Amino acid sequence: MQSITLQSHIGQDGILRLQVPVALKDVDVKVTLALEETSKNGAPKSPEELGWPPGFFEATFGCLPDFPEIDSEGDYETREELP
Repeated sequence: MQSITLQSHIGQDGILRLQVPVALKDVDVKVTLALEETSKNGAPKSPEELGWPPGFFEATFGCLPDFPEIDSEGDYETREELP
């Protein structure tokens, strides 16, 4: 089974036209089509439309310090070099 993902546009007429080159020739295939709307008229979706809780980014933006304190990973053993 081969999976192909592509992004396309449905025109004013409501018809989706697909032209997908595949390596298969002269064979019967089963095609499954799943439509997921990515934007309305080119406008990006809001965070809420993408599944984020309301106010998530406003509440969490800047909550981490610019340079967090990082613990030392310790010393590592010195090994013999391979010949």
